[in-house]
Amino acid sequence: MSMSVPVWSDAILVAAPCAVASVVILCSETRKWIARRAASRARSIVIDGSNVMYWQDGTPRIECVKEVVGHLTGLGFKPGVMFDANAGYLFSGKYCDDRTISELLRLPVEDVMVVPKGNPADPYILSAARDLGAYIITNDRFRDWAKDFPEVREPGHLIKGEYRKGQLWFDFTADDATLQAA
Repeated sequence: MSMSVPVWSDAILVAAPCAVASVVILCSETRKWIARRAASRARSIVIDGSNVMYWQDGTPRIECVKEVVGHLTGLGFKPGVMFDANAGYLFSGKYCDDRTISELLRLPVEDVMVVPKGNPADPYILSAARDLGAYIITNDRFRDWAKDFPEVREPGHLIKGEYRKGQLWFDFTADDATLQAA
């Protein structure tokens, strides 16, 4: 009956493609929304690269930092790594800037920072962690900075690590069970 009335047949010809287009747009926007939610769940974590590079046997190695980055990424973290200006000299015998180290770690350059010469990395690490609401991977206790950054005294804010029997190990405390859930 609706096909016999010209007005309704025109409406159906327009409505059907609009309905299909709406479903396509809805699916596309839903996928984007899910991707944004997943990205926001990636928890930021700051890695003290100049500390971590000594973890394996006391010799500075960029491979230690690379393994820590890979492990934490696998746990659902979004790592950022900071180094003292002399870090490149220690593990490669020459200066390495942000871009060089980001390539070695296979991280975007914006996730790596070599602090300017003459400045300690500690306040940069602590400020970044504060700004991001992030944990810090390090064996440093930052005692010299505790007055300005009292959060370093909070249990679980600084996460220690090392190699035990050749395997990477982190001291995720019981209070930080959410860190272990990926």
